[in-house]
Amino acid sequence: MPSGSAVSTMFAKIAKRYDLANHLLSGGMDRRWARGLVKKTGRAMPANGVVADLATGSGDIAFSLARAMPAATVRGFDFCRPMLDEAEKKMAAGAGNAEKISFAFGDCMNLPLPDESVDAVTIAYGVRNFEDRARGLGEIRRVLKPGGSAFILEFTQPWFWFRPFYYFYLKFILPHLARIATGNKDAYDYLAGSIEKFPSKKELTAELRVAGFSETHATGMTFSIVAIHVAKK
Repeated sequence: MPSGSAVSTMFAKIAKRYDLANHLLSGGMDRRWARGLVKKTGRAMPANGVVADLATGSGDIAFSLARAMPAATVRGFDFCRPMLDEAEKKMAAGAGNAEKISFAFGDCMNLPLPDESVDAVTIAYGVRNFEDRARGLGEIRRVLKPGGSAFILEFTQPWFWFRPFYYFYLKFILPHLARIATGNKDAYDYLAGSIEKFPSKKELTAELRVAGFSETHATGMTFSIVAIHVAKK
């Protein structure tokens, strides 16, 4: 698993162009995947509940959650300060209601939240970067209230027939596009390797159960390039 400090440093280098790169490299599909995550979260938690968005990055998921659930409190956490700076710039520009949404430094290995304090946890593309996945999943479970759920949007292993095409894109095309978009090819070389090594939907579901979650299930999207895992405490 990757070093937390190395991941933070890597994201700091691409923070200013992170959103642009995501939209470009996914062909705009990242917006559709995010809508799926937000919709599942909104259906499962109280309208006026509290949701923690981990690895919030530049805040796009957090802002989407706040728009979809205007009575909810959304708390975004990330361990990369330059990424949080981008989220706070969006907030200052009017992207969110400061009374209902906030951003703070927070490492998923040691979340700055009390036990059983949130109704839902969301995390998009962050579990793959956990320094210790078992510990990180345990932290998510710790901060959830009984009956609360975690919603994990993450890259996964695509359908078997699609894999040759997908991995060719990841290894030989995506890093060069990323260099054009961000000026940093190395971060997206890492992306390709981390996706290839990441557990399948079935394997991550098993890890969530070992972490103590129940009623776990995963929904693949876009040839199973990504999946939304839902895990209830």
